Amino acid sequence: MANAQDHLEPGSTRIPIGRFNLMENRYLVNMRKYWMLYVMILPGIIYYLVFKYLPLAGSVIAFQDYQIFKGMLSSSWVGFANFKFIFTYEDFYLVLRNTATIALYQLVFGFPAPIILALLFNEVRLMLAKRVMQSLFYLPHFLSWVVVGGIVFELLSSQGVINMVRGWFGHETILFMQEQQYFRTIVVISGIWKDVGWGTIIYLAAIAGINPSLYEAAVMDGANRWKQTIHITLPTMFPTILVLFLLNIGNFLELGFDQIYNLLTPMTYSVGDIIETYVYRAGVLQGQYSVTTAIGLFQSVIGFMLLWIFNRMARKTEQGLW
Repeated sequence: MANAQDHLEPGSTRIPIGRFNLMENRYLVNMRKYWMLYVMILPGIIYYLVFKYLPLAGSVIAFQDYQIFKGMLSSSWVGFANFKFIFTYEDFYLVLRNTATIALYQLVFGFPAPIILALLFNEVRLMLAKRVMQSLFYLPHFLSWVVVGGIVFELLSSQGVINMVRGWFGHETILFMQEQQYFRTIVVISGIWKDVGWGTIIYLAAIAGINPSLYEAAVMDGANRWKQTIHITLPTMFPTILVLFLLNIGNFLELGFDQIYNLLTPMTYSVGDIIETYVYRAGVLQGQYSVTTAIGLFQSVIGFMLLWIFNRMARKTEQGLW
């Protein structure tokens, strides 16, 4: 029987049959060759499977009248009734507005903060001073929000440092943590103070990967440090900035329960109550599991839509997550 490769057209390349088998089994070959790397990432894969993917099955609760003693299999099916409830519930729009407003503030003021700090660290030439400052900025990240919340309350209390300094200049005492107009500002500033140092790590790594010859050529052309930053450092960092921006957009409505819960007071509920704190009260304390699951699912869908839209926009610059 004639071999199939004997019927190739003139000028075509003969490909050994064994190569097809190798291409079909390339994944198995790679796993055998780099098995140690696969073992290293195995705990991470298990973590995401157990804590990220398997819990997705619980999303069915959003379409049920879930009863904890009946479980998901026996609870009655109500369709979109829970979603209709949350969209007709007056407090939900207040919570959604507070969440979106604080998230926008954090994106506008919090996202550029580690970029600016990384650029400032890059200009420090004395290595000892640079390392000391980096350590001081990194330290707050390792404090829990319980500790940070206590520090904030102490600083802004009626007998705190801020009011003490104001008293020296003859100003009246302000109860910052009980005033609605200051709450969102306090949330944004405390979030920046806690995480800005940790966020600079990725940007400093991106700066460290820049080819030094680019700076040398810029110096030969007479560019000062400011022009080098504008025309070399920032454009080179742009892919990293874009990826982190997209990741932040995907979590736009997920502000984090710990921070808001530890800073929130009864006087600031109207401007500080967000989705996470509402879900805690309604879901955990009041047992409305179906409603809060519907809210969480809505939150995830909005995050995915924002991520998809901004990723499509990013693709125009030949960058993006996919």
